[in-house]
Amino acid sequence: MAYYESVLVFRQDLTESQVKEKAAKFTDIIKELGGNVKSTEFWGLRNLAYVIRKNRKAHYVMLNIELAGDKIAELERRSRIDEDVIRFLNVRVEELSTTPSVMMKKNTEEEVA
Repeated sequence: MAYYESVLVFRQDLTESQVKEKAAKFTDIIKELGGNVKSTEFWGLRNLAYVIRKNRKAHYVMLNIELAGDKIAELERRSRIDEDVIRFLNVRVEELSTTPSVMMKKNTEEEVA
């Protein structure tokens, strides 16, 4: 099994609860493929650098997953099919981080300030 950081970018017109449902759906897909989701981070609604499919903002979700290398193509195929996903990125890593990502650290620092 290989480790991946998977970032999913969802349309701006979804509600936060709908985004969480979509993340749960992708968690189920990963489990169906024989993988395991180690952690999930909701980065929230953020501005995009450029307009993607008429969206100026998007909801970001990062999944730390353990999945066989040959199954990642099926996960990407299902991400392409889902009309609510406007972009996705799967990056293979040597080991999964146990600490919050830089994006989560940035959000907590902004809340404190």
